Amino acid sequence: MMILASRCVSVRGFTPTSRAAFASMQRRELLATRLYATTETTEAAAPSAPGSTGYPFAEVEPKWQKYWKDNHTFKTPERDTSKPKKYVLDMFPYPSGAGLHVGHPEGYTASDVMARYWRMKGFDVLHPIGWDSFGLPAEQFAIQTGAQPAETTKKNIANFKRQLQMLGFSYDWDREVATTDIDYVKWTQWIFLQLFEKGLAAQSEVSVNWCPALGTVLANEEVINGLSERGDHPVERVPLRQWVLKITDYADRLLDGLDGLEWPAGTLTAQKQWIGKSTGSSIDFSVEGGSADDKITVFTTRPDTLMGVTYVTLAPEHPLVEQVTTDEQREEVVAYVDATKSRSDLDRTSAKEKTGVFTGGYATHPLDASIKVPIWVGDYVLGSYGTGAVMAVPAHDSRDFEFAEKFGLDVKWVVAPKDTKVDDLEKEEAYTEPGVLINSGEFDGLTSKKAQKAITYKLSQENKGGAQTTYKLRDWVFSRQRYWGEPIPIYFPVDFPEGVDASSQDPREDGCDHTIQFDQPIPVAQEDLPLKLPLMEDFQPGDDPAGCLARAKDWRYFQKDGKWFARETNTMPQWAGSCWYYFRFTDNKNGEAAFSPKADTDWMPVDLYVGGAEHAVLHLLYARFWHQVLFDLGHTTHPEPFQKLVHQGMILGSDGEKMSKSRGNVVNPDDIVNAQGSDALRMYEMFMGPLEAVKPWQTSQVAGIVRFMQKVYTVTSNAASNKKTEMDDETLRIMHKTMKKVTEDIESMSFNTAISALMVFTNHLQSLKENVPVEAVEKLALMVSPFGPHLGEECWNMLGHAETLAYEPWVVYDEELCKDSTVTMGVQVNGKARGEITIPVEADQDMAMAAAKDVERVMSLIEGKEIKKIIYVQGRILNIIAK
Repeated sequence: MMILASRCVSVRGFTPTSRAAFASMQRRELLATRLYATTETTEAAAPSAPGSTGYPFAEVEPKWQKYWKDNHTFKTPERDTSKPKKYVLDMFPYPSGAGLHVGHPEGYTASDVMARYWRMKGFDVLHPIGWDSFGLPAEQFAIQTGAQPAETTKKNIANFKRQLQMLGFSYDWDREVATTDIDYVKWTQWIFLQLFEKGLAAQSEVSVNWCPALGTVLANEEVINGLSERGDHPVERVPLRQWVLKITDYADRLLDGLDGLEWPAGTLTAQKQWIGKSTGSSIDFSVEGGSADDKITVFTTRPDTLMGVTYVTLAPEHPLVEQVTTDEQREEVVAYVDATKSRSDLDRTSAKEKTGVFTGGYATHPLDASIKVPIWVGDYVLGSYGTGAVMAVPAHDSRDFEFAEKFGLDVKWVVAPKDTKVDDLEKEEAYTEPGVLINSGEFDGLTSKKAQKAITYKLSQENKGGAQTTYKLRDWVFSRQRYWGEPIPIYFPVDFPEGVDASSQDPREDGCDHTIQFDQPIPVAQEDLPLKLPLMEDFQPGDDPAGCLARAKDWRYFQKDGKWFARETNTMPQWAGSCWYYFRFTDNKNGEAAFSPKADTDWMPVDLYVGGAEHAVLHLLYARFWHQVLFDLGHTTHPEPFQKLVHQGMILGSDGEKMSKSRGNVVNPDDIVNAQGSDALRMYEMFMGPLEAVKPWQTSQVAGIVRFMQKVYTVTSNAASNKKTEMDDETLRIMHKTMKKVTEDIESMSFNTAISALMVFTNHLQSLKENVPVEAVEKLALMVSPFGPHLGEECWNMLGHAETLAYEPWVVYDEELCKDSTVTMGVQVNGKARGEITIPVEADQDMAMAAAKDVERVMSLIEGKEIKKIIYVQGRILNIIAK
C-alpha cells in the first residue's frame, strides 16, 4: 500500500501533453503497480542469477567502483570561490562488530543523492565519511572476545568501509578519519584544554549512578529499577569526583542560535525543551530554629500562588535534610533516603506515584512569619536539578494536590477565576490556570500577572528572593571510568607525608603513602599532546571509581623536574569525538592545527547534515556547545555548525518492529547486493516512501526496482543501437516535464516521487521501441545516476561517452515545454457529470460549448431545451443548466 500511494501521488502531479496519453500512462502505471504487488513475492523467492535479467549488475558495479577509486572521481576539489559550495555530511557511524543492516544506508543514500546532484549542478562538494570509534560497546566487545579494543575496532571499520564502498557512495575517502586515530585524539584533547583554560571544564563532586560490576558511571537512561540496563547489575547513587563541562554558561546562546536553522520542527522543540528556559522568582524560606544562613531556596514560575504554600519538599540529597529532621522522625527519614540511593534520576521523576516522608521540621513563610510550613523529603525532587527544593501549593498544582491528598496535608486556595467566590470553586482537583488572587492579604484582587510582579518585588525588597531565570539544562558530566576513550590531558601534583623524603618515594610501588592533589589540576602542554592510552592486558573495569587506568601505575605516575605527578585516570565520553569531527573533515591532514582558518572559510558551515532523530538532543547540543566555544575563541567565523538538518525515518523489520538480532528480523545489505545489486538497494530505500517516514522493509519488493532498472538498461541498449536523433513532440514534452519533476523533487528531497516520475518516463520510452531518441535516454541516464550511480554510469557509457557523468551538467528543462497545450475536463448537465472534452488550454466558453455539443450524451440532454445558464471555469469544469 505504501508503494502504491507513493506512485499514485507522483502520477497525479504529472501532466503529459495529451490528456488521453496521460490517462493511458496512468492506467499502465497502475497496472504495473498491481503487477508489482502480486508477482514480486514469487520472483523474490527464486532470485535470478547475476546477469540473467539482462542488466549485468554483478559486472557493472565493481567496474564503476574501481573506476571511481582509480580516477579519484570524488576527491574534494580545491575551493573555487567563484562557485557555490555544499558540505554534505552524514552522522558518522559507530563501527560495531555486527556491520550494517539495511536500515543504516537510508540516510547515507539520501546524502549521496544530494552530493551527486549538487556536483552536477556545478557546486564544489565536500562529502566525507569517518568513524565514531571510541566508546563502551567497543570495550565490552573486546573484553568478551579477549582482544584489544584497538584491534577489534580496526576490523570493524574495515568491514563497515567495505560495505559502504560496495554501495557506491561518493565519499572522498582521502578525508576519512576515526576518533581513535592518534592525530585526531591530539586535537580532541586540545579542544578540551581550550575549554579548561576558558574555565568551562572543571572538577566537581557529582552524585552519579555508579555500577561497581561494570566499573563505570551510567546515564539515567541506562538504569532501570535500580539495576543496570546492561547485565542487570546493582547501581547506587554515590558522590564522585567528575570532570564537568559548563554547558549551562551557554544556555541562552544555545537557545538563541536555533533561530534561522533549517531543522525539523520536532528537533528544534526538543532542543528548546532540553534547555528548558523558565522565568519566575527565587524565594527563600528560613528554617525554624536554624541560623540566619539556614534557608531553603526554591524557584517557581507561579509566585502569585506563594500565599497558598502548605509544605515544602526537599530532595533526599539536600544538605539541610539531616539538620531539619527531628529525632522522632530521623529513623524513618534515614531509611527513606537510603532507599533512594539505588534509584536513578529518571526512575525517580518518571514514577507515577510520588512518595515522601515528613522530617518533623518547619520553615517560616517569607511573607508571613506566623505561617509555619512543614518540611518533607520526597524523591521526586532532585538534588541535581534547580535548588533541590520545591514549594508546594496543592490548590494550584496537580502533583502537589495528589501528594497532599495522599498524606492529608492542607490545601489553601489563593487563585480563582474572575468573579468566582471561594465557596463556588470546584475543589475536587487543583485549579492550575491564572486568575484573580484570593486569601492573599494585600494582594487580593490582583490578576495573576500583576500579582507575580508585585510579590516578586516585595520579596526582593525584603531580601527574601526576587526575579530569576532558570534552565532545565544541566552541566555536562564528562568523565568516564573506562579504558577505551580519550585520556583527559590533565595531571596533578603528588604529595607525601610530612617529614618523608620525597626523593626516596615511588608512588608506583604498593604501600607507598601518598596523596594526589586533585584540587591542583595542571594541563598537559600542547607540545606534549597527544596523551596516549597505555597498552593494558587487563582493562576490565573494577570497583575503583578512579577507573581501570588507575591500575596502569607506570603510565599514571611520572616525574618532572624531580617531582612526582599523577595523570587523570578518567577518560572522555564517546560524545567528545563526535563534537567536532565535521571540522576535521575540512582539513584532516593538518598536523599544525585541528583545522585551518582557510578550511573553515572554504567549507563551513555544514550545508546538509543527515542522521537519525535519536540524536535530536544530546549530540547536536554538545556539538553546538563546542562549536560556540571555538567561535568565541576565534577559531571559526561561523556561529553554528549545521545549517540544514534532515532526519531519515527508521526502517523497521518486515514484522514492523525495530531491527535487532534478538528479534531475528535483521536484513544484511550484503545479501541484497549479492542478489540484486547495490543500486537496487539504494533505489528501493529511496522509493519506499517519504525519507522522514518510518517504513517496514520488504525484501520481496526490491524486485520491482530491479524490473525498473532492467527497463532503463533495455531502453538505453535500444537507443545505443538505433542512434535515433529525432524526437516527437509528445516525448519532448514528457521529457521536459520529467526533468522538472525530478529536479524539484530532489531539491525537496522527495526521492520516492522523483523515482516514480522516472518510472513513468521510462515506460513511455519503452513504448517507442526502436524509435527511442538518444537525447531522451541521455537525460534519463543523468537523472537516474544520483539514485543508481552504477546504472547511470553504465548507460552513459553505452551511449558513447568515455568519461564519467559525475560532473556532467544536470538536466535543464524548458518551462514552456512543461505546459500543456490541451486540457481534458468534465462536462456537467444540471450539475451531473455527463462526459469529457479535450480542448486547448486557452479555450474560451464558446469553444468549450462547441466541443461539448460534439459529445453525444451531452447533446442528447440539452437538445430542444432552453439553456438557462452556463458555468465555465477555464481548464476545470463546464456546467450547463438546461430546462
